Amino acid sequence: MAGGVVQQSGRGGRRRSYRPLAEINVTPLVDVMLVLLIVFMVTAPLLTTGIHVDLPKSAAGPLSQADDKPLEITVDGKHQIYLQETPVTMDQLVPRLNAIANANHEAKIYIRGDRANSWGDMMEILGAVGGAGYTKVGLVSNPLDGQVQRKK
Repeated sequence: MAGGVVQQSGRGGRRRSYRPLAEINVTPLVDVMLVLLIVFMVTAPLLTTGIHVDLPKSAAGPLSQADDKPLEITVDGKHQIYLQETPVTMDQLVPRLNAIANANHEAKIYIRGDRANSWGDMMEILGAVGGAGYTKVGLVSNPLDGQVQRKK
């Protein structure tokens, strides 16, 4: 806080008394807040996904987002499977998925796959997840260039 002192002169200019200045200088506070805003705006998109995959493009509209965060299964271009950000084998996928979801078959599951993967690889994972009883499974893709997103 910036508190200052104002000098007043009495009669004749000889005697001086000081009274405190009760104004707050908010300029440094605004500067700090703007810097923090820029830092958070730059870092927030970097925290959304940990495994990079080249998603295929699709004309499908976006899924509705709810408060609960979906589980993500990712298959990268080297056919490595990740549950959230942990690498797993195909045999470990369903047991670990059940452990994370607490056998809640209503949990949302998003499958992200690199465009270099074959359709058969993706269907094998989709079949394993669906065969385990999960019903809310979605495939993630990027929108087509120039396509307008529809709102629900």
